[in-house]
Amino acid sequence: MYKSDSPFVADWFVISLRWLVLLGVIVSLSISDGLKSWGNSVLGLLVLWNILLTWLAGLNRRLPNHRIISVMIDLTVSALFFFLQGGISGPAAWIGVLPILSAALYFDLRGALLTSLAIIILHTIDAFLAGLGWFWYVFPSLEALAVGVFFGYISQQMIRQLRLMRIKQIEDRERQQHIQTDRMQAIYKLSSTLTATLSYKRVLDMALEISTSALHVDNFEQDTTPKDDRLISCVLLFDGQELVVGSARRLPQADLRMTFPAKNGLLHRVVEDGENVVTSGVQNDPELKRLIGLNNCESIYCLSLRTGFNVYGVLLFGHPDPNYFSTDRCEVLDIIGRQATIAIQNARLYQDLADEKERMAEAQEEARKKLARDLHDGPTQSVAAIAMRVNLARRMLERNQGDAVEELVKIEDLARRTTKEIRHMLFTLRPLVLESQGLNAALEQMAEKMKETFGQQVVVQVDEKLADDIEMGKKGIIFYLAEEAVNNARKHAQSPNIYVRLRTVKNESEIAWLQIADEGQGFDVEAITKSYDKRGSLGMVNLRERTELVNGLLHIDSAPGKGTRVNVYIPLSEEAADKLHHGRIQG
Repeated sequence: MYKSDSPFVADWFVISLRWLVLLGVIVSLSISDGLKSWGNSVLGLLVLWNILLTWLAGLNRRLPNHRIISVMIDLTVSALFFFLQGGISGPAAWIGVLPILSAALYFDLRGALLTSLAIIILHTIDAFLAGLGWFWYVFPSLEALAVGVFFGYISQQMIRQLRLMRIKQIEDRERQQHIQTDRMQAIYKLSSTLTATLSYKRVLDMALEISTSALHVDNFEQDTTPKDDRLISCVLLFDGQELVVGSARRLPQADLRMTFPAKNGLLHRVVEDGENVVTSGVQNDPELKRLIGLNNCESIYCLSLRTGFNVYGVLLFGHPDPNYFSTDRCEVLDIIGRQATIAIQNARLYQDLADEKERMAEAQEEARKKLARDLHDGPTQSVAAIAMRVNLARRMLERNQGDAVEELVKIEDLARRTTKEIRHMLFTLRPLVLESQGLNAALEQMAEKMKETFGQQVVVQVDEKLADDIEMGKKGIIFYLAEEAVNNARKHAQSPNIYVRLRTVKNESEIAWLQIADEGQGFDVEAITKSYDKRGSLGMVNLRERTELVNGLLHIDSAPGKGTRVNVYIPLSEEAADKLHHGRIQG
């Protein structure tokens, strides 16, 4: 017994005709009052046989030598029933048509003629045994022959058509498999290429190139036909708040310089909702109608390049054929779009890492310059002053020892203050107490050194439980944020007190709130921010960059004469970061 993936059409035809013949026989017997004959039990065998074949056909299965066995059983049962019901003169003598039909469907004209010959022999034997004249077997024999020729010819034509249909189905299936294979190869090539490059431009060009190749693979059987070059495609990427053309195929030069705010029409729908849209033309679109290259396109497909909350841009395709973007083609473009989005994300991450590396190098260079400035303005000047005063004290010893002693006391005091400044600088460079005793102790020690070195009063108010729960990396950044803000306030605010507060945001236990406030002269935040690139100091830049390292938000609240409040909101979990950057958090 063997099984097929598709139904056996001939089996279903034979089964259906067998049921019709059985129904006709029963009707014939009922008309002639022959239903009560014990010979009718033979029909039960035929019914059971047909039920078995129906079950096998439903499972797309066949017996070994299925067609020969089926015809032979039909012929044997029909011959047995023929003799039991009175032969040629019986009410169901025409049952011989059953094996003829089976043979015609299974073996076309040749099988039908051979089975008709067997039925003719059967009729001749019956007429001879019954002593009937030639009329009784010649006419039925001619009928059997005519039935065999008629149904054999029809079956031969039908089988030919079925075979042609079967061949066409196989060719179509192979064609579809070839298309799918080529598309999968194109997608695999895209994935391999995109994962092998971190060049932004290369990623965009490959996405469009392979999209075009994947959409044209269905023309593989027409080797002499050129590929359809009417497809227009482009990648629009966000540059700030607007979409710009990152890469394109078959767009005129004027279109490449256009920008799109994505506030209306198709682009707004795709960007905001993240859904992929097929539409008919852009003549009425408020933004895309400006693209000259799309004016002749009757079908447009636009898909979003999105991962989570990040939208990088859109992929846009256009074609003059209004039915070009079928479901299969859209599915292929969706796969390519997702792969391109991942590659664009990787390229941006790589670029961000490169920018961060450069920024860190610049920050280190600035830190070295700041250290050099601090050393020059502080300890270096003090050491130079000490050297001058030692020279002065040496000369005073020669004239007036009393004055020399007083000068030596001043030199000692200056040397102590210089030592304190150096220790304070070393402390801010690497506060070992932060690693050994925690954030609260480090901030307290920073306040003490501010008081001891510069006479600046710093009040520290820290939620110790929160400070203990913060991970070590964020503790260091919080310390440097506080130290930078306190130093800025000490230098510019002229405030008697500076307050350092650390606690959680009200009703948000997963968001830490660091505030450095003073009671000093304050400043115009907007005016200072606009002209900050002309200033030599980088205090505010350092605050913003260090806030970004902990994925936080920085807000500076100040006004002339009203003091300054530096507020830093620091998320302690991914959910808190999402809430912080997509909502309003108040301390």
